[in-house]
Amino acid sequence: MTLHLIDYVVLTLYFGFVLGIGWFLRKNVKSSSDFLTSGHSLPLWITSLAFLAANMGALEMIGMCGSGAKYGMMTSHFYWVGAIPAMLFVGVFMMPFYYGSKARSVPEYLKLRFDEKTRGFNAITFAIMTIFSSGISMYALGILLQAIFGWSFTFSVLASAGIVLAYTYLGGLSSAIYNEVLQFFLIVAGFAPLAILSVNRAGGWDGIASRLSPKMTQSWQHIAAAGDNPMGVEIIGLIMGLGFVLSFGYWCTNYLVVQRAMAARNMTDARNTPIVGAFPKMFIPFVVIVPGIAAAALASMSVGYALPLKNGNPDYDKVLFSLMSQFYPSGMLGVGLTALVASFMSGMAGNVTAFNTVWTYDIYQSYIRKHAPDEHYLWMGRMATIFGTGLSIGAAYMAQSFNNMMDFLQLIFGFVNAPLFATFLLGMFWKRSTGHGAFAGLVSGTAAAAVTYGITEAEGKGGWLSVQYHFPSSMAQNFWVAISAFCCCLVVTTIVSLATKAKPDSELVGLVYSVTPRQTEEAEWYRRPATLAIVASVICIALNFVFF
Repeated sequence: MTLHLIDYVVLTLYFGFVLGIGWFLRKNVKSSSDFLTSGHSLPLWITSLAFLAANMGALEMIGMCGSGAKYGMMTSHFYWVGAIPAMLFVGVFMMPFYYGSKARSVPEYLKLRFDEKTRGFNAITFAIMTIFSSGISMYALGILLQAIFGWSFTFSVLASAGIVLAYTYLGGLSSAIYNEVLQFFLIVAGFAPLAILSVNRAGGWDGIASRLSPKMTQSWQHIAAAGDNPMGVEIIGLIMGLGFVLSFGYWCTNYLVVQRAMAARNMTDARNTPIVGAFPKMFIPFVVIVPGIAAAALASMSVGYALPLKNGNPDYDKVLFSLMSQFYPSGMLGVGLTALVASFMSGMAGNVTAFNTVWTYDIYQSYIRKHAPDEHYLWMGRMATIFGTGLSIGAAYMAQSFNNMMDFLQLIFGFVNAPLFATFLLGMFWKRSTGHGAFAGLVSGTAAAAVTYGITEAEGKGGWLSVQYHFPSSMAQNFWVAISAFCCCLVVTTIVSLATKAKPDSELVGLVYSVTPRQTEEAEWYRRPATLAIVASVICIALNFVFF
């Protein structure tokens, strides 16, 4: 991959712009609330694009393109099954409780609904998850800069971390959100041409379909049994593991994305944030997955393209880089590389800003120093940004052991988000659930995930206790890790809750669906969350039928 002057100019302008946003917004940061939550002041179009862009980090760009080459069109399930339904659900049903409770974070909602120990356990596990997620984004940019400039992996990681640290330290959450909006447009501009060029070079969609097995170009027709498709998952594992547990666990309980909606200026905008974000989300597969499928087709043609290798096996994390090197001319290459850098910035900054909020409010203020002045918590929020970035650097090295970042991140979600979703499902919609039940369920669910991973093996991963079952792919293993964690948490929470005393209804108003009065929706009919959700559902169902 050879860069020219125009490519360096594009990259330099981008770095200057993101740092400038942080520098400009720093004057608006006068309190810990300004730095960590944006003071609930941002308009809908900003929060909805940020809600979407927070999930468009290195995982989405590099991982999804690699998964397209590895698993084919079945990767679209991460969007049309594993994202859209949950995004609509959180907007229609769950945001009223998050936003209406005035909680500053998801763990703080757990404190209000259950008790302190439940909040503490979730805060710690979530903080660990954000560090790993941020580290994966850092790893992605590290191998990118290593491939482009020939820098060492360590120097690449440190240089990229420094840039993100600078603008998040200056402007806090608002800086991260405004940069995420910029990054969304850059990502689309940088990768949409690659999808067009690679598909055309492979002879269009018909040409791709003629060169690959139907299992790679169809999303639903080969999931009756795990051995019938490249993902190695059957319909129960797909629907329960991805479509329900992992999907709802991520989009409905992950503070990284919920934080963007909670920054909205009113309840209607907060509810509409994930719903409006669902519309562009449905079409992202054509930008990031289709190029990976085209790469698999091109590798079977005599056009001078081959899938990159690592230790003799396909290195799916570098498929996107190899396509850009093959198809992008000077100038356009700079835009594409800038889009990749932007995807890293989006992923890492999103996790860092979520980490510093949870650390400051849910760990430091709750357990270490409870009654300090607000200026002290503003200082701690900035310090958390620094040491959170440092911990992410260590996590970046762990990501090197996986040949697909998507596999690694879904495993992490199975440990943290899967049991947490069971806790929220019972907490918001069953008033009888108790703090003791929620805590016991979270602990046992996380333990169940560890045991399931420890007694199963896939692609050389897992089996650290004793290999009792072999999965055909890491993704199939991840789905069943998540299912085990969810089911265990659900059962244990229910049993322990029935054996312990629940809070009175008066303490659950605004926190539980059945005891919270329904508010009249004041927005125009076309701006109401339910109306927008119905329209989005129809489009999503149609896309599933088109690529059935």
